[in-house]
Amino acid sequence: MTTAGTSDRRPVPAGDEADVLTADGAVVTIRPTRDSDRAGITALFGEASPESLRMRFFIVPGSSTLRAEIDRLLRPGSESNVAVVAVLAGTPVGVASYERVDGRRAEFAVFVAERHRGRGIGTLLLEHLGAQAHRHGITELTGEVLPGNVRMLEVARDLTPHGRTRLVGGVVDVGITTDTDESAELAIDVRDRVAERASLRAIFSPTAVAVVGAGHRSGGVGRETLLALRAYGFTGRLYAVNRAGTPVDDIPAHRSVRELPAPIDLLVVAVPADQVPAVLADAGSIGVRGVVVLSAGFGEDGPQGRQRQHDLVVSARSQGIRVVGPNCLGLINTDPAVRLNASFAPVAPRPGGLAVAAQSGAVAIALLDSATRYGHGVSTLVSLGNKADVSGNDLIAYWHDDPATQAVALYLESFGNPRKFARTVRALARRKPVLALKSGRSPAGRRAGASHTAAAAAPAATVDALFDQAGVVRTDSLGEMLDAARMLTGQPLPAGGRLAVVGNAGGLNVLAADAAEGNGLRVPRLSPPTTDLLARLAPEAAATANPVDLGAGASPAAFAAAAAAVADSGEADALLLVVIGTRANAPGEILAALGPVADRHPRLPVAAVLVGGDGAAVTLGERRAPIFDLPERAAAALARASSYAAWRRRPLGRRPQLSDVDAQRASALVREALAEGGHWLSYDRTEAILAAYGIVILPATTAHTAREAVVAADRAGYPVVLKSADPELVHKSDTGGVRLSLADAAAVAREFGAVAAAGQPGRGVLVQRQVSAPVELLAGLVHDRLFGSVVLLGLGGVRTELFDDRVLRLVPLTDLDAARMWRSLHCAPLLTGYRGTPSVDTTALEDLLLRLGRLAEDLPEVAELDLNPVLAGPDGVVAVDAKLRLAPVDAEPDPTMRRLRPAAPR
Repeated sequence: MTTAGTSDRRPVPAGDEADVLTADGAVVTIRPTRDSDRAGITALFGEASPESLRMRFFIVPGSSTLRAEIDRLLRPGSESNVAVVAVLAGTPVGVASYERVDGRRAEFAVFVAERHRGRGIGTLLLEHLGAQAHRHGITELTGEVLPGNVRMLEVARDLTPHGRTRLVGGVVDVGITTDTDESAELAIDVRDRVAERASLRAIFSPTAVAVVGAGHRSGGVGRETLLALRAYGFTGRLYAVNRAGTPVDDIPAHRSVRELPAPIDLLVVAVPADQVPAVLADAGSIGVRGVVVLSAGFGEDGPQGRQRQHDLVVSARSQGIRVVGPNCLGLINTDPAVRLNASFAPVAPRPGGLAVAAQSGAVAIALLDSATRYGHGVSTLVSLGNKADVSGNDLIAYWHDDPATQAVALYLESFGNPRKFARTVRALARRKPVLALKSGRSPAGRRAGASHTAAAAAPAATVDALFDQAGVVRTDSLGEMLDAARMLTGQPLPAGGRLAVVGNAGGLNVLAADAAEGNGLRVPRLSPPTTDLLARLAPEAAATANPVDLGAGASPAAFAAAAAAVADSGEADALLLVVIGTRANAPGEILAALGPVADRHPRLPVAAVLVGGDGAAVTLGERRAPIFDLPERAAAALARASSYAAWRRRPLGRRPQLSDVDAQRASALVREALAEGGHWLSYDRTEAILAAYGIVILPATTAHTAREAVVAADRAGYPVVLKSADPELVHKSDTGGVRLSLADAAAVAREFGAVAAAGQPGRGVLVQRQVSAPVELLAGLVHDRLFGSVVLLGLGGVRTELFDDRVLRLVPLTDLDAARMWRSLHCAPLLTGYRGTPSVDTTALEDLLLRLGRLAEDLPEVAELDLNPVLAGPDGVVAVDAKLRLAPVDAEPDPTMRRLRPAAPR
């Protein structure tokens, strides 16, 4: 093993510890080695076979060699040498390390206990080792592997598609890149999904469940949950745990968890919060792998509750147990092979294709109630509560490959790792629709959300950008969410935005058409052949062009024939059937006639509206197309389905290679500035950092006297602009910090004093040649600790505050993201030659956005960057002013690192 050289030996930050899932769903902890690991690592090597040791050391090592290796592994970590250990139930089961060879490369080594191989522990160790190496500027981990070490070669091959292997002198030289590009992220996500499904299997598909706290008092949460499990027909063994150990309604009971007959897969806990630790302490001994904690009094209940929640997670993880909750309603799985209703919800859903995750139990009940009322089926429902362990990210990974789940509905009050959420939910949305209702948009909503589930608020505009990029169907109310879910679960997606409306009520048809077009759908006129056919099929029709008004007296047969004609025409991407019931017609018979029409067109989205019926009919035909009570609800649901389908058809784009990028120079400039205090940087320093990414800003000269300003203006050429050089001055134009169109030296000398006085003393004045372009934009970025960096584009100059026309995108940006950003602006016509004006060089604008995105990815220390205005014209784009603020980066969620949600801080 190569020893460290003379490179930087700053210590590795303490506390870099993560709980992770093995391929078979067990929980291990990966952390830096420490002195207390000596006995455990000694045992790890001591229990290994000679052949296993030979594969690691190329010889069968003696005791002195092993002692030296253990000493090396236990040295304090630095940027030149790092060692991490995988700990399972308190015992080291694997260790990995690297030693820097030169500036950008390090040599790695991995060893996993023989009885734990094949569980993905070596891969996890290398993933975490590679992430630390990348943070320390190492781009490649290298190692030598014997050809017979097949497992190690497979790990290296599967870790990244850009690794290298070559046989040299009977030894395989292995190289593993530490950067994670899109292909590497895909491989990580596949491994993550496999581990999550294995980890959550005991929660969703247990063979034995025990409810702790299920007594004999009617209305008690534990008792009611136990009875709900039996009433729903749970297919496995069912037990109660109560103080008396007496059966509950003939369900066998025991006095303690340790007395239960092993194995018990799932515990449902409904005891006071202070009793939960004792319950959990015995869980691992009887094979428990999942716990649902219904009890409140944890993270939502002040410092003592947060401590209790932290201890709950630590105890569970140490035993390899996953936790849903605490402070939750429970969970439901409608799979006929399981039939699990481990909740105290008042209603149980019918089986179906919608999976639900709700942080609020009350919202989960509301969704269940609506789903039951409208006959909409659910595959699984999870009330997350405080999300101490199992989170939305875990469930997204589980549902990705769940055959019973056709669509996912999320109600979230907070995000734990939104950067990972953005990537994984986008992958899920490419397979099945994802709907989301994010609370806390108003100040009152944020306060309420934080109080009852310990939720942390997220910026609304940033959440909107995340959902838009990820293809998430965002709704503003529970009703809208369920309406959209009915249209997106078990129904085909629209092939386009054309909607045909066929009904027997002219006024409702008009309302439906108005609502459809108001939501972005088109209601095009039907072709003459189709309208002629409709006229023959329904001679009494008042209109046949679209909407088709058949009249209130249309018979069921005529209605069905007209609907079939429109469906067969190929002129609509979705069909809305509007039925009004009167004393003179039979709406039930009309629906019965329309059902077969919908069933004969399985690729055409169909929805119906029924007004004036008895409300009993909620679906149409055997395909169960949704029936709504109002045309506006149906139109909005169809529009959301159409928008989602359009997103699915749209390519995601790629992250292009950018020329003229010197990331190392930019990073050095940032480190240097932070060492001097950072915060808002001077114009010159900002210009240098931007130049390292090929971002051009208009040159400016800093002048501290009127004479210097005149010299600079003479050199730049008139007319010139004077601006305060104080980077902390806000709204320079409003505070006297800008003077435009200065045509000569006298004007510059006259205005210098006022401009300089607008900023802090000693900052001086920037002198620039005045330029113009057809369009003024603003661009920039802001960094959020949880969400990462967000790139902004909008209308700039003096119009910025008059017209709030801007769009946000989270990094990483693809080439198509950049194009969609400017196309999404309301002012987009100004960029493409509005009323004869020259078209802007949009290719240059997209290049600017991509460079901002790359800078944001590489330099999270850039807390804010404002380019305003950015002058855009036919010859390119140039930023006229730039402000950049730096801030140190603390621990932030890693979007690609596989790790469980951290335990709440002590």
